[in-house]
Amino acid sequence: MKTHALRLLQRAGLLGPAYRGWESVQALRDRGAAPAADGFPVPPAQLRVRVAGTADVGWFLRGGRLGADSVRDALERHGVAVEELGAVLDFGCGCGRVTRNWAHLDGPSVTGSDHDEAAVEWCRRNLPFARFEVNGLGPPFAFPGESFDLVYALSVFTHLSEELQLAWMEELRRVLRPKGFLLLSVHGASYRERLSREERERFDAGRVVVRWEDVAGTNLCSAFHPPDYLRGVLARGFELVEHAPEGAKGNPHQDLVLLRRP
Repeated sequence: MKTHALRLLQRAGLLGPAYRGWESVQALRDRGAAPAADGFPVPPAQLRVRVAGTADVGWFLRGGRLGADSVRDALERHGVAVEELGAVLDFGCGCGRVTRNWAHLDGPSVTGSDHDEAAVEWCRRNLPFARFEVNGLGPPFAFPGESFDLVYALSVFTHLSEELQLAWMEELRRVLRPKGFLLLSVHGASYRERLSREERERFDAGRVVVRWEDVAGTNLCSAFHPPDYLRGVLARGFELVEHAPEGAKGNPHQDLVLLRRP
């Protein structure tokens, strides 16, 4: 990793524990906070920043609720209720921003997975209704094949290299049951004007744009997905059920993409 990038990430609090010699996993575990209205503790600021882009508690909680609403609403638009599913995976769960909203879900089992060990440990200690596992930056999961009816990954593919994105799509297809749903949020056409001229040319040609690939898995790495790339490359092996521009309410301006395993 480039030294200047590492320093930027350290200052912003966006590095996992493997890169932060100045802060241990135990230190993050011990930073408690008063329970929120949902009865669960609020994660420490450093963990909130990594998943919400800000330490603001209000947005962390509201954004998580909106994220859960986006998942529920997308399924309901196609005649499926979350309660009807058998098992749900929050891929890239972080410190449970969205996961915590399924605490009283009547029906499916809930699992979260993330490559941030400190975030997963916090979830294990504070969100006992769900199972949480650590995954690597790349596949595989610890789960057997055909384990889930729904996997959602909100603002996950927005921070991965193209190679990692394609590898994870194969792995997600493996752990989904036949006719299972995969819901993603991506930086779509609403982000086009934020790109450089060269990046816009690539985007307009239907190719994914990825900045800072060498720090994939952090918020500094940013991927931008044109619609043609979504349909022709990323969704390969899946049925494209819905593409809703700016439909990810908990991740403002990101597109929502609903796929189904055939």
